[in-house]
Amino acid sequence: MNVNWNYPTAVRCGEGRISEIADICREFQISAPLLVTDPGLAELPMTSAILASCNEAGFKAKLFNDIKPNPTGTNVDNGIAAYLAGNHDGVIALGGGSGLDAGKAIAVAARQNCSMWDLEDIGDNWLNADPAKIPPIIAVPTTAGTGSEVGRASVIVHEEEERKAIIFHPQMLPNCVILDPELTVGLPAGLTAATGMDALSHNLEAFCSPVYHPMAEGIAIEGIRLVKEYLPAAVANGKDIEARRQMLVASSMGATAFQRGLGGMHALAHPLGAIYDAHHGTLNAVLMPYVLLANKSVIEQPIARLARYLDLAADFDGFMQWVLDLRNAIDIPNDLAAIGIDDKRLEALGHMAVADAASGTNPVQHSPENYTAIVTNALRGELKAI
Repeated sequence: MNVNWNYPTAVRCGEGRISEIADICREFQISAPLLVTDPGLAELPMTSAILASCNEAGFKAKLFNDIKPNPTGTNVDNGIAAYLAGNHDGVIALGGGSGLDAGKAIAVAARQNCSMWDLEDIGDNWLNADPAKIPPIIAVPTTAGTGSEVGRASVIVHEEEERKAIIFHPQMLPNCVILDPELTVGLPAGLTAATGMDALSHNLEAFCSPVYHPMAEGIAIEGIRLVKEYLPAAVANGKDIEARRQMLVASSMGATAFQRGLGGMHALAHPLGAIYDAHHGTLNAVLMPYVLLANKSVIEQPIARLARYLDLAADFDGFMQWVLDLRNAIDIPNDLAAIGIDDKRLEALGHMAVADAASGTNPVQHSPENYTAIVTNALRGELKAI
């Protein structure tokens, strides 16, 4: 089933749609695309096929793949150097969150007179960029998790400050997105689970946000339903094209919904990822029940409404049990210690979480001490009130 839609940008969804990449470049007047992806994907046939398709069409396509799982400012700087050296006029961002975020950041910052850090999502910093110097971006996700393909921001590690910074500009929203489920069938079960839980966290935190945005809330509710129905199937059988397609859609829905904001899961996952270089989706998956419990006093009623829609026991406990059962079924660890997090930075993490932009739309405005208590519980695997 191939479909096109234009929300929040032009999206081409369906099996084999990657074959249209050269036509899309032509549509947006890209003649020398820089293909940005991670080192693992760079070795796969899909990447060489994209380059071949572009070059056979007469384009001067090149590859850049010096990207860490949590992309850094250095990665982006190196990508900008490659972009300028190749005289490129557009970016194809391929991959999970790392390839997508790095590709978008390279595109927005490559020809600016300001630093990428001058575009951090604080106040009107985005006005520091000249929009005429931002080239077209084509986004091709290979995981169903971050939804960065439909986002106007990139999360980049500021190495000197040991934190993740959100780089924002409205024109970071890709001009065109290809949601091709065939590109995700080779994703291992563990990464399918972790990235799928990331999609759930986006939809769920958007749903729980106190910001008034009924359209985003509606998208989030349906995105959560798609995860409930299709994530276990995608983990169990990576070749299930229908499950893969629906998870790609759920991922894009999550990133569209979080125009309403995120929350405590991300407020903690961002500093944990910056300090420990841990997988972002896995962090959100482990943190999820601990943050939900810490927010229970405020979200109990809307979560009960969500549970009714999902055909679960219609209260907070019924929803929480589903989250725990889902994590268990797809082998998500119960605690942060299982993924290499230690207790050496607990107090600092509490303060970093409060400073993170995602904390501003958490349903409860937790103190640094509360966030330290949440991460301590998650470290020990103790699901209890803070």
